[in-house]
Amino acid sequence: MKHLCYSLLRLLAISLSLGALPQLAHAQSYPSKTIRFIVPFQAGSAPDAIARVVAQHMQQTLGQSITIDNKPGASGAIGAAEAAKAAPDGYTIFGGSNTILAANPSLFKKLSYHPTKDFVPVGRLITASLTLVVKPDFPAQNLREFVAYVKSKKGSLNAGYASAGMQVSLAELRNLAGVDFLDVSYKGAPQAVTDLLGGQIAFTFADNAVAATQIKAGRVRGLAITAPTRTALLPDMPTMAEQFPGFDVTVWNGLSAPTGTPKEVIDKLWDAANKALASPDVIARLSSLGLEPAPMGPDDYGRFIAAETIKWARQIKTAGIQPE
Repeated sequence: MKHLCYSLLRLLAISLSLGALPQLAHAQSYPSKTIRFIVPFQAGSAPDAIARVVAQHMQQTLGQSITIDNKPGASGAIGAAEAAKAAPDGYTIFGGSNTILAANPSLFKKLSYHPTKDFVPVGRLITASLTLVVKPDFPAQNLREFVAYVKSKKGSLNAGYASAGMQVSLAELRNLAGVDFLDVSYKGAPQAVTDLLGGQIAFTFADNAVAATQIKAGRVRGLAITAPTRTALLPDMPTMAEQFPGFDVTVWNGLSAPTGTPKEVIDKLWDAANKALASPDVIARLSSLGLEPAPMGPDDYGRFIAAETIKWARQIKTAGIQPE
């Protein structure tokens, strides 16, 4: 009887180890083909710029090409839903952000994906703020003059937004500065900035990756950033909090993969992303866009997302934004 039990246990152990072999073999040979990187915002947006800069360096470490697949719409929900349905084999990765992983649960009554059940964290890539931008001929040279002018228009000006960060920034401006205006929704920050240049909207809070390029080119004027402290990347740019204490909107972006992706594959992806963020070339390119590398590995990133979900829920409630 003892011999029979021992034999059965041995067979079970062999069976379990054999079952793990395909996954182990997959992890060891990974990657063996092109990786698809889903970006849930339009080309030219901050998440798109981050993905292209980081993915280009990741390719060198992984030895395989990475293609960027933009799937914009519904505050990132369209791209997130597609990524959630992908095979968990490491050949589809996803550019998650504060909007998609932390804010959308409070912005929408129903989502076509679950931020935590459908994805596993690979790692955080960057943190950044937004910049309040207007056209160069806007009749205000600084934040104080801007607020006075908006107040004088008594709610008739249009302001654009395309993400949770932009939407919360507008709401905080409205609440803390005591101004009123009309909100206009866009698929992406580049489209909002295009309409700003065309005169369809009067101002917006643009992602730094979009704002920095336009400010350097002289096409828009930056008035203040949404982070609570000034950044070395834009040392002369004041913060919204300097005039309106408590104003704090900090955004972030990272990498995720469909739930079920093997841990060994997650580790390989994070190793490649982390090496990219340490590259002087990548750091310089991100810095030129007003973005700061902020690497955080899978476990810490998972805990960070959980904390940020609570924070964004509080900010959205305080701002008085009703879920759609």
